[in-house]
Amino acid sequence: MITSSLLKDVTLIHDLDLPWKEPLQGRRHRAVRTAAERVRDRFAAGPRVLSVRTIPQTTLPYPTKYAFYSAAFSPVPYVTLTHRCVLVQFMQKGSVKNLLFNPTDVVAARRAPYFARLLEQFHRIEPLLSKRFDPVPETLKTFGLIPEDIDYIAFDHFHTQDLRGLLGTRDKLRAPLYPNAVLLAPKREWDDWDDLHPLQIAFFVREGKDGIRDDRVAFVEDDLLLGDGVMLLRTPGHTSGNQTLFLNTENGVWGISENGTSADNWSPIESKIKGLANTCRKHDLDVILNSNTPECAGDQYTSMILERTLVDRVKRAPAFVQMFPSSEVTPSLLAPGLTPTLVHGELVSGQITKPEPRTTRHTEELRA
Repeated sequence: MITSSLLKDVTLIHDLDLPWKEPLQGRRHRAVRTAAERVRDRFAAGPRVLSVRTIPQTTLPYPTKYAFYSAAFSPVPYVTLTHRCVLVQFMQKGSVKNLLFNPTDVVAARRAPYFARLLEQFHRIEPLLSKRFDPVPETLKTFGLIPEDIDYIAFDHFHTQDLRGLLGTRDKLRAPLYPNAVLLAPKREWDDWDDLHPLQIAFFVREGKDGIRDDRVAFVEDDLLLGDGVMLLRTPGHTSGNQTLFLNTENGVWGISENGTSADNWSPIESKIKGLANTCRKHDLDVILNSNTPECAGDQYTSMILERTLVDRVKRAPAFVQMFPSSEVTPSLLAPGLTPTLVHGELVSGQITKPEPRTTRHTEELRA
């Protein structure tokens, strides 16, 4: 049920409601996979998005044991992740809409306790481990867009996020970077953020939503069809409110998620990373989790099977599926033997449409 007027043009998807409520893990797993097949058939036959562009934001070290569920046979303790934001343009009831998926405030994200400790440990060699790219608004300019053009913001989950600079604060000490954007916030995880589980504390910026302007927050408890070729589906497990973005593009259906950290996580039997295929054969596994938060691993596994079911195969490498990791393991001299068998690198589809100039009441208030 949609109760927020901010989502009046969004359609609910109900196919997965009952499957996710199955009380038994095995039955839930099978029910979710079966329902995902129905959703996939309908979604793939429907309209496509207008355009998709990935925007690199930062590289960072990440424990190998988390990236590959402790399945990689390697003494190398860290891999390098490249974290990317995704710009999606789509039609919504006759109007062009712009969505930013995972526009992380990379400076504020460093305050998450786990990464704060990591940076303190490696502060002398941080320039070798971490690279920052142009801020997202600067990249938007190269596409002919400005922050005021963004209609929606969403994150696959709230690990490391600080929303105050993106949405602004009620005391007006922080102006909203994206003044017209509606944040699509999973209600369960939003509430969890106020009282974190011990296994989650290390990865949240505890104060990251304090005092924000919540008049632009739409709480989500359902699966959503945002518009032509864009779905935002619940994929719980990595966090309680984890969600995956699915896009119907000219290159087929893609998913964007941090349930895995590489194409190999969703197709581990085909992986050339030593240990992944053997681990899966030994334990009869079909996917390898990104496992820094293990408390709901069963649901995360089921969510990754949902993702595999919904997306298409990679045309140049059909053994792999079109799941794009929002933070992707990328080749690094510091992590020999841990280069993914397939690296996506970027996701590009369609032509970007430059919207008409517009203002917002938030902008007018700030001017006043």
